[in-house]
Amino acid sequence: MSKKSTGKTVPSGRLVRAGRLGAMAGRVATSMLTEGAGQWLKGKRPSWSSLLLTPANLSRITEQLATMRGAAMKLGQLISMDSGDFLPEELSTILGRLREDAHPMPREQLQAVLDDAWGAGWQDNLLYFSFAPIAAASIGQVHKAITMDGETLAIKVQYPGVRDSISSDVDNVATLIRLSGLVPGRVDLAPLLGEAKTQLEQEADYLREAAMLRRYQALIDDEPSLVMPDVYDTLTTDTVLAMRFLKSEPLDVLQGLPQADRDSLMSTLMRLFFKEVFDAGLIQSDPNLANYRLDTENTRIALLDFGATRELSNTISNGYRELLNAAATSDRERMRSAALAIGLIHDEHSEAQQEAVLDIGMLACESIRQEGVYDFGQSTLISRLQPMGMALTFDLDFWHTPPADALFIHRKLGGLFLLAKRFRARINMRDTARPWLDQT
Repeated sequence: MSKKSTGKTVPSGRLVRAGRLGAMAGRVATSMLTEGAGQWLKGKRPSWSSLLLTPANLSRITEQLATMRGAAMKLGQLISMDSGDFLPEELSTILGRLREDAHPMPREQLQAVLDDAWGAGWQDNLLYFSFAPIAAASIGQVHKAITMDGETLAIKVQYPGVRDSISSDVDNVATLIRLSGLVPGRVDLAPLLGEAKTQLEQEADYLREAAMLRRYQALIDDEPSLVMPDVYDTLTTDTVLAMRFLKSEPLDVLQGLPQADRDSLMSTLMRLFFKEVFDAGLIQSDPNLANYRLDTENTRIALLDFGATRELSNTISNGYRELLNAAATSDRERMRSAALAIGLIHDEHSEAQQEAVLDIGMLACESIRQEGVYDFGQSTLISRLQPMGMALTFDLDFWHTPPADALFIHRKLGGLFLLAKRFRARINMRDTARPWLDQT
């Protein structure tokens, strides 16, 4: 066994977790009142959001979420990753800490969790178990173990109380978002909050993740440059996921590979995305950089973490294939029909709103229309899309919430675009997508 690790105990009871969030809210409110009074005395009229978004308050919020982990921290990560370009700089910067600031469980708490999952004396059945985690995230942390027959495993252990507190944690974080004033009061967050709870409940079910790992394996059987861990059933429970350990390096190692290797690997990930959406109706919806690793020995990408795998309806899959083909042929009316079928727009939206959505869609798909190689490293697509998205939301008052599946598809595709840009990939996207384009 390895020597004792240190960490911060995860609050496991709903009342304790709610109490901690409540105490944090009280300290934040006190800070807001003090700061507000000071500004009034100076003759300034502060806004509610400016009082909340002070560095001190944001530090309190992120520190509490990092300590609690679970749904609270997960939502903070999602806000940071998906909306960083649209939030105040202070909020984006401090929320970004949540991607790294997961405190591991102390050994005593970890021991109790594993005793509950595997039974007392489980150590006697393993040759080695490292109590120091090799990775720690929002819902669980990962440990290395070796079985008696020499099999090296990656053991993902769920934080205690995470599953039972998902609903209340999501509601409490939503309250903080509302308090910030960043989202207009008329926006109906209920559908998104409900979807967030469902998604997090699925991520907290490790037996479901094990099943998704097996289903997803079929998608990469014909992709020699991709690899996934196999499930080790003997030690897998609903709160502990045991997998065969994959020797790999952080994906940033890809930066040092030749251009041809970077292009080939990123092209494979793009092709996998099309297979997910159009063939399997099954998508791993979290494009977090940590969910990809590089097997440098075999020059292949290791795919990790399938808790966020979603099943897509035929309506969504068929609708996005229509969108793809509409973009490939610059057919705006076909794109409009597909967007209406998916629910990206509705008939009651004004012509100006619909046209703006189509403009964004066409621009977002420029790599599919381009004949030949698209240079992601030199692309300015994001900087061109951002003002269009802001104008649609604020100038045209377009606060429409599309179906959850659409949001996760956009998130996955956006994450892949950022990966391709990060690694300066040059890909013929039209050729990559050709199996799913109309043959005319």
